[in-house]
Amino acid sequence: MAASCRRLNCHGCWLIPLHLLLAALVPRAGAGGVLGAGDVDSIAGATSWPAPRVMHQHGQYSPLADKNGQVAHMEILSTDQRRVENIRRRVSETTSGGRVKQKHGASSSPVQQQQLIQSSSASDSIPANSSAALPASSGSDLKTGNYVVSIGLGTPSEQFTVALDTGSNMAWVQCKPCMEFCHRQAEPLFNPANSSTYANIPCASPNCSVPGANCSRAGHCVYDMHYQDYSYTQGYYSLDTLILGHDTIQDFRFGCSSKKTWGLFGWSAGVMGLGRGKNSLTMQAYHRYKGVFAYCLPADPTGTGFLHFGPGAAPAPGAANARQTPMLTNMGPTFYYVALTGIKVGGHLLPVQGSVFSAGRTLIDSGTVITRLPPSAYRQLRSAFAADMGVLGYSKAPSFSVLDTCFNLTGLQGIIPVPTVSLLFRGGATLDVDSSGILYAVDVSHACLAFAANGKDTDVSIIGSTQQKTYSVLYDVGSKVIGFAPGAC
Repeated sequence: MAASCRRLNCHGCWLIPLHLLLAALVPRAGAGGVLGAGDVDSIAGATSWPAPRVMHQHGQYSPLADKNGQVAHMEILSTDQRRVENIRRRVSETTSGGRVKQKHGASSSPVQQQQLIQSSSASDSIPANSSAALPASSGSDLKTGNYVVSIGLGTPSEQFTVALDTGSNMAWVQCKPCMEFCHRQAEPLFNPANSSTYANIPCASPNCSVPGANCSRAGHCVYDMHYQDYSYTQGYYSLDTLILGHDTIQDFRFGCSSKKTWGLFGWSAGVMGLGRGKNSLTMQAYHRYKGVFAYCLPADPTGTGFLHFGPGAAPAPGAANARQTPMLTNMGPTFYYVALTGIKVGGHLLPVQGSVFSAGRTLIDSGTVITRLPPSAYRQLRSAFAADMGVLGYSKAPSFSVLDTCFNLTGLQGIIPVPTVSLLFRGGATLDVDSSGILYAVDVSHACLAFAANGKDTDVSIIGSTQQKTYSVLYDVGSKVIGFAPGAC
């Protein structure tokens, strides 16, 4: 249970301090709301690189926070909708009836996934004949997210703030020299010339098999990834030393991007892909971390969470009491699929048929902000939640972007009650959404239910970052489980 509020038995409500609900509206502390690398180091209490700590990209401790301390909610939600549409296309391109399509040689059957795990356990590099990548034509190995983490790259190491993304595989950062159209970022570009351990991957290498990979005139592996929103990234596929807290991963494969238009990247230096594909950090470091990692997304945007790897050397807080649900690995590559089986509002189970949840599959994604549900389920959630809010005396407010169930909190002070919402999963796992993940506060007159409907029941459902806040979300690829441990940050 989060320390920020306490659970009320009566009528199934949370009691929420109003000032915490509206915390995202408060201007950031510090000069211009942006902290430099030295500030982040001192906050983390580290003498070199801080341990991997997760921050909201608009948060006080994030180097990416807006210099005016403002949060552009319409932009956040519009960007989120573009990401959801992209995920839908990717799922549609790579799956059919719950089974993976054989497209461009890509496959992600349970047998091939196990072969990938075995090969990565035995060696630092994953054989190129293992096939778990997305189709080359989709350009979908690159995404961004709303939570970021600091990593070190190169020798000597330079610090970079990258998006934490379970919905993609490839890691990449922007590099010098920028040829054209590099997006603006808060930190200096990575300079390969300054790193004694940097190397371009040659075309002849079996690792030159990423989606969109080609061969340069100089014989180096290059990639050209295009998005469906017309943004793209180009550069060299490379090797260098990756620093995660006090851990060092040598010969880490990543994209050294030198040409890119605008896209869903914010001010980050790049993206850290934590998907199930062979190019992801999860699989590249399988020999060390056994495919286990956990993160906690902070409730307050001015706070910090964590990102931990491995079942032993870096145990995940809350892992022992995690409520586990099976990871469905036969539904497609990259993504982490689970089986959503029910929803409760105010402690009462909604009468949604199980076939509604199974029609379109469900995945967990750290980079999607608002949870998307089948419209048949969302309508019942919206109706029950609005009815309970009406009983509690809240007045309605107009819709905002994709959020259509909003309330006016003007004039309220102190502690306010809000109906609880719980998500139920196969195997008995329950995610009792923290109070910080039930309402999305645009301003004091617009506090909206932080869920939205898909276009149709067969669209993929997505459990977004807002509903994951304060939980240790544990991913164990080897054991094929995902766990939720409450009150971790």
